[in-house]
Amino acid sequence: MNTLSAMRSAWRALRANPLRSLLTMLGIIIGVAAVITMIAIGQGATERVQEHMKVLGANVMLVLPGSSNSGGVRQGAQSSQALNEVDAQAIALEVPEVQVAAPSSRATVQAVYGGTNWSTPVFGATNDYLEARDWPLASGRLFEAAEAQGAAKVVILGQTVARELFGDQDPVDQVIRLRNVPVTVIGVLALKGQNSWGSDQDDIAIVPLNTFRNRIQGDAAGRVKRVASISVKVRDGNDMKVAEDNIRELLLQRMRVQPGADEPFRIRNLTEMLQAQEESSRTMTLLLSAVAGVSLIVGGIGIMNIMLVSVTERTREIGLRMAVGARGRDILTQFLIEAVTLSLIGGAIGVLLGAIATWAVGQFAGWQVSMTLNSIVLAAGFSALVGVFFGFYPAKRASELLPIQALRHE
Repeated sequence: MNTLSAMRSAWRALRANPLRSLLTMLGIIIGVAAVITMIAIGQGATERVQEHMKVLGANVMLVLPGSSNSGGVRQGAQSSQALNEVDAQAIALEVPEVQVAAPSSRATVQAVYGGTNWSTPVFGATNDYLEARDWPLASGRLFEAAEAQGAAKVVILGQTVARELFGDQDPVDQVIRLRNVPVTVIGVLALKGQNSWGSDQDDIAIVPLNTFRNRIQGDAAGRVKRVASISVKVRDGNDMKVAEDNIRELLLQRMRVQPGADEPFRIRNLTEMLQAQEESSRTMTLLLSAVAGVSLIVGGIGIMNIMLVSVTERTREIGLRMAVGARGRDILTQFLIEAVTLSLIGGAIGVLLGAIATWAVGQFAGWQVSMTLNSIVLAAGFSALVGVFFGFYPAKRASELLPIQALRHE
């Protein structure tokens, strides 16, 4: 018996008991669908984290003030006024792993243009801030050196602020007011989107740091060059942990912090946080896929049981085939093909259901999902292996029947 004849015979045997065949395939169907859906959800979560990493900027750390202590009473986070612009310059010059260290301060003000206004965060920063964040301009230009040093009345707008104030009009060279200070728009940032905390990063206006201190903030902070944070970008190929340790050691020395005392600053390794989220997503995907894979194994056990029943029911048929010249390997091939056919049909239906489930999760749950060809091939291939593995024993048992005993079976 050739392979084609064995496949036709296997197909006729499966069609003879369609309900039993369907119930036998049920475990395979559920297992394949579950594996595909879980992998799609996990892949979607991983891609979302990777998108956040691109939006945030690669190899980025944030140095923030720590908590202050007044009369034994500890204040809240970032209540310390320890950081200043000179600290940022020292980090950039003395830590070899650092590409740029960009100081910045922030305040929320009302931006006004004509009869339109919009409340937005205003950052006082340098051009290095945009380099640290991997944030290009969509139009216009960066701050010139003279503008940064002389507290010029210029501003770069994020896409959201530009849209809310100007609509479809080009904002470059237009004059807006920030806290009643007239400033000229010199550039518009490229679209950045939401960060991993759901905040709109495009809702921002950036002015030179000296402009922020002297004209927007207008308090004593300008005299000591205090800043609210320092954005640090580490050079590609350098260890983030080593850079973090070097920055911490430098700041502790500069601030003359005694051993064992509380650090007046905090370093947040944003890339490391997102990488941890990505690793968690991958681990959860593997765990859920393993759980879903149990359904495939259960389905395989079901196939083995049904194939054993089928061998018992068709013992006389097997004896008759052997009596007219069929060899043991022909019987083995026939039953093995039946088991694999059950698995493959179940796998095909499972792939279809998995695709539908993946679409439903993306549409109705609002999760980011990503169904890949690799997940389909993996699930379908595993289902075929289940058919071969669990179908081999019944097929082997059928091939070893003696013709005389098989013909006498009642």
